[in-house]
Amino acid sequence: MLLLKTSQKIRAAQGTDAALGNLTQFEYLALSSPLNLSDGHARQSLTPGQAEVVEALPLLWATAAANPIEETEAAAKRAYFRLLGQHSFPTARGRVLSCYSSSVAMEILARSLATRTDAVALLHPTFDNIPDLLLGAGLRLLPLAEEALHDGDLDQELLRAVGCVFVTTPNNPTGRVLSQERLRALAEQCAEHDVVLALDTSFRGFDPAAHYDHYAVLEDSGCRWVVIEDTGKLWPTQELKIGWLVSSADVGLPLGRVYSDILLGVSPLVMMLVQRFSEDAARGGLDALHRFVAGNRALVRGDLADVADVGFPDAESRVSVERIDVGRRPGLEVWSALRDHNVHVLPCQKFHWAAPSEGDHLLRIALSRKSAAVASAVSTLRQVLTGG
Repeated sequence: MLLLKTSQKIRAAQGTDAALGNLTQFEYLALSSPLNLSDGHARQSLTPGQAEVVEALPLLWATAAANPIEETEAAAKRAYFRLLGQHSFPTARGRVLSCYSSSVAMEILARSLATRTDAVALLHPTFDNIPDLLLGAGLRLLPLAEEALHDGDLDQELLRAVGCVFVTTPNNPTGRVLSQERLRALAEQCAEHDVVLALDTSFRGFDPAAHYDHYAVLEDSGCRWVVIEDTGKLWPTQELKIGWLVSSADVGLPLGRVYSDILLGVSPLVMMLVQRFSEDAARGGLDALHRFVAGNRALVRGDLADVADVGFPDAESRVSVERIDVGRRPGLEVWSALRDHNVHVLPCQKFHWAAPSEGDHLLRIALSRKSAAVASAVSTLRQVLTGG
């Protein structure tokens, strides 16, 4: 049987889990594999429209070198934010900071928060580099259960105990989106308690339910807020991307100073690339991406639908990752068996950063891959799960 059974191999896998330490290290193991379904970065083929942008790189290089950086950056912001319905994004100097990645933006936010508070309420579950970076800045974390976030007002004692509420929407790995009504209520609660509301919207582009104008809601609420945006999940740009750190005018955090400690700015060539990819997406590329991800999700669910004890807990998810409940099987055991066949996915314990056992029987797979690669990987997963 392909599924690892022996206690010796299970212990070896568990030892690997402990040694790796975080999900990014799991993802690093997969970078050279043709069946890498671990990280959420875009690794599918370029569309014809995107290929035209890439073919124009020499022209973009020359244009970026000739134009003022401020103009290039402003054009990239307009194209990206408007593509995703964020028409009220701030345009004043210093309100939108361009970073190499969303993780860099997160590091800046974490270090800034640590100068003003010692505690953050953080969504649970969510991708583990968020709690890791917050903890690395010396902050205490209080788990905010996803159901509690979506079902009603937050607990008053929780809000009195923290200086920031941090929410990922759409969430990674569950895909759940904070509705406009819930965002408004949450922002008003944060304003009432003078708590910073931080949003990571890195997967916003995949779900139209997340395309309502968050900035209009946040500005109307009167709360202090920070939003992290990320271009890196949408398009296969070989890790050329921007993480934007957006904040309210009165945020009360030293974001600009910490930013200047870390970087000067982002390459204008990358800004132009983001602008052109955003413009292509606005001409129909985004709808095509949604169809592509939905097709790969249907492929995964269809190929595993009749496997006993397997389920898909995120029925409404539209983001570019999919969780699979492998039933009684330990997820780490399945991960190890797949790795023996050079197929890489993510076990989900570390998403549940405050209670890892909640992810013991879950895997997360990436859908922004060539469909043939997804089909091959899922075929191997099926064999592992059925002992075929």
